[in-house]
Amino acid sequence: MIAQLEGILIEKATDRLLINVNGVGYEVLVPLSTYYDLGEIGGTVSLRIYTHVKEDALSLYGFLTGKEKTLFTQLIQISGIGPKLGVAILSGLPVAEFVGAVIGGDVVRLNKIPGVGKKTAERLVLEMKDKIEGLFPELQEDFADKAFGGSNSLKTDVMSALVNLGYAQNTAEQVVSQALEEGNTDRFEVLLRSSLKRM
Repeated sequence: MIAQLEGILIEKATDRLLINVNGVGYEVLVPLSTYYDLGEIGGTVSLRIYTHVKEDALSLYGFLTGKEKTLFTQLIQISGIGPKLGVAILSGLPVAEFVGAVIGGDVVRLNKIPGVGKKTAERLVLEMKDKIEGLFPELQEDFADKAFGGSNSLKTDVMSALVNLGYAQNTAEQVVSQALEEGNTDRFEVLLRSSLKRM
């Protein structure tokens, strides 16, 4: 299994690269986050590689940083998320912003990533939150204060959920604000539950 490639960058497009390693050309699929940080054609590039093997194909996915590769490997373990969607997610949000969106329960922001529907966005929040806490503790701390008690996106998401359940907009806003003022949650599902108890 190929875990890293270092060689001369021969071609580059927004979604794939061609790297010459000792005379052998490797096609590597990459997210935009990696593409934007690459050097010019003809320069040396070193990438972390994830090797994806299927019955009819062997694909290489490349990342400039260990954080990108780690997040990618965790994403594709979630049901319904394959390598292509994993790359799309990394292309849609840099690692730090993705971590912030998950910690803040920002389903709306995740839903804006091409290929990510609302149900997938909700599943990302539910299934990635605990993983992120263990994998990226330094990023989690950066976003903890933003997510806790005052995230506009978190408040908006919960209010939207309540309105969809049939509650009035002004009532939803009032009970969500009360729940946030108590400072007892930084998670979508907990804040929603707390708000429903006040209805």
